[in-house]
Amino acid sequence: MEALSMKERIEKLQKNLKNSTRGFLITSNTNRYYFTGFNSSAGCVLVTERNAYLLVDFRYGEAAEKSVKHCKVVVFKRLYESIQEICSKENIKELFIERESVTAAQAENYKNAFARFGTIVSDSNMLDALISNLRLVKSADEIKFMAEAQKITEEAYTEVLNYIKPGVTEAQIALELEYLMRKKGAEGVSFSLITITGANTSLPHGVPGDNPVKEGDFFLSDIGALYNGYHSDMTRTVAVHHADEEMKKIYNIVLQAQLAALKKVKSGVKTCSVDKTARDIISSEGYGEYFGHSTGHGVGLDIHEQPNVSVSGETILSNNMVITVEPGIYLPNKFGVRIEDMVLVTNNGCHNFAALSKELVVI
Repeated sequence: MEALSMKERIEKLQKNLKNSTRGFLITSNTNRYYFTGFNSSAGCVLVTERNAYLLVDFRYGEAAEKSVKHCKVVVFKRLYESIQEICSKENIKELFIERESVTAAQAENYKNAFARFGTIVSDSNMLDALISNLRLVKSADEIKFMAEAQKITEEAYTEVLNYIKPGVTEAQIALELEYLMRKKGAEGVSFSLITITGANTSLPHGVPGDNPVKEGDFFLSDIGALYNGYHSDMTRTVAVHHADEEMKKIYNIVLQAQLAALKKVKSGVKTCSVDKTARDIISSEGYGEYFGHSTGHGVGLDIHEQPNVSVSGETILSNNMVITVEPGIYLPNKFGVRIEDMVLVTNNGCHNFAALSKELVVI
């Protein structure tokens, strides 16, 4: 699989419309951006066999006309009427929509609205599958944006380590991290930052609160920055002042599992094999029941996207896919450890976006 330019992305979709009266209607913010490079909070892309149209309202018209190169820009007053005009001109009788990104009510609205001018809205999720497959492999620009997002994340994290000390709360640290990321050029954070300490670290997706850092605790940071629409994702677990023998033992098991899984990542390998590599090490040490989530996931315009790096993951890794590798062990009401890197799949292994050490850090 090869990464595609925006023009090629549209052409790939159009190959599925050859000699047909079908069209694709793309409505989600992320996928509009993926096919046009234009960021807007509303609008849609309509792809036919011969043409592609970006439909936006007055707020975005001038900017879209100046920047969008591979779609015809249509500034609409009434969206459904503009879609109707294009469908009539291009003889579109059936539209495929992004069923995974609309509610049942929205899908029904499309179906009723377009039926009035003779166009059927398909119940198929073919468009979702086609787009998901296209987005698996990243272009040079996408990789560059994600590398910058990771750089921002690491710089902010390195600074905030000086801020993590007994008495400071989880929420205060999350706020400081977001401030530092934005200060360093991030558009925002990739997700609600997970900055948790003590027994809260046994919660894989714990929410930062007023819980203060204490001496002898683990502190877990699952964080990421957003840059040019693309995400980074990283987790590090550190000890505050000191760590006992059990903490060190669990940390080292997770580290060995993560390092082994990273070595497994390579073009041609199934994602389930990467998951199994990490899971087998943790299970062999007697902690399999305490590793309940997948070993990783794809990252890009969404923080969680294909492929799934899980027990059931059947995707075969390919050059320029981006995934996370993030095994963990979570001991209820005690503590948890997770170590996560975002990596670029290559033909010979993987390139790790993360430059930070993974040895146990005591702050």
